[in-house]
Amino acid sequence: MAKKVVVGMSGGVDSSVAAYLLKEQGYEVIGVTMQIWQNEEQACSIEEKGCCGLSAVEDARRVAAVLDIPYYVMNFKNEFRRDVMDYFVREYRQGRTPNPCIACNRFVKWDALLARSREIGADYIATGHYARIARNDKGRYYIRNSVTAAKDQTYVLYSLTQDQLAHTLMPVGEYEKPMVRQIAQEANLPVAHKPDSEDICFIPDGDAGAFVDRELGEMAPGEGDYLNTAGEVIGRHKGITHYTIGQRKGLGIAAGHRIFVTKIDAAKNTVTLGESEEVFTDHLYGDHLCYMEQERFDETMEYTAKIRYSDPGTPCRVTYEKDEGGEEILRVDFLQKVRAVTPGQALVLYHGEAVAGGGVIR
Repeated sequence: MAKKVVVGMSGGVDSSVAAYLLKEQGYEVIGVTMQIWQNEEQACSIEEKGCCGLSAVEDARRVAAVLDIPYYVMNFKNEFRRDVMDYFVREYRQGRTPNPCIACNRFVKWDALLARSREIGADYIATGHYARIARNDKGRYYIRNSVTAAKDQTYVLYSLTQDQLAHTLMPVGEYEKPMVRQIAQEANLPVAHKPDSEDICFIPDGDAGAFVDRELGEMAPGEGDYLNTAGEVIGRHKGITHYTIGQRKGLGIAAGHRIFVTKIDAAKNTVTLGESEEVFTDHLYGDHLCYMEQERFDETMEYTAKIRYSDPGTPCRVTYEKDEGGEEILRVDFLQKVRAVTPGQALVLYHGEAVAGGGVIR
């Protein structure tokens, strides 16, 4: 009997080709689009981004018809609100810069979708991510780089658990993007030339600070002081929710030369500005640790660390420490300085092309 797989179909070419490839491999494929929009206004704004909006449903439905597979829309708007949008707002209010795609992957696309898929008897879920799943000689599952560095999405998948990886398929990780579009065209899929979705789907105008302020309402932090690195007031900012570490543009202050955000203090509602060299550091601390290739990080090993999605990676070494509350945290020492280490972003450690694990930057 063929194994049953639920493919999360966003209406884009990658997930559509994933469904096609799995059907060609003999799986019993079911297409599912996750309804995450909170209301009709947001559904229309998400539609413009081409990811999980109303047009995504129609595109995915048309692909499913071409592939002759069952197709459903499943409601995950409560999970998306709680685990992605509310988390996003909460982190910005605390002066941190979150990654909503990582939260969506972990808690919606995997926790929620996998649970729902198991309820209907599926053996696996599948996505159109550019990554590959492997298993080492110790029996541990891990993510490894896709064949194309230009589209590699392993960074946003570091927090997946062993159970989730054991029940996940990622077929497009073996292909480069032009080949994926060619496969879609040859299979007569109607999304073969659809543009990729970008940015944060629930913030169509790209203004994260304004979104957070609207969500917080009267609880929004509002204006506060700009400080220099000596702690002196040098101006007024429009609210800590509008800034991130390393930011240079949109500061609204005339300094006569380029200055950057070096620190955000949520408790004092201050933003510290400094020189370019003050945005660089040789170490960071991470918590909320997740392990993939191995059960713990090896303090004798050299890793490559990525501190943001577009980061090419920097060689580093790691040591375990305890924070003031006794919680185990990870210290990462870089072999060369890195720019704009940003609290709230993901730290992902690679061992060769394998994801060793990661955490959240303190």
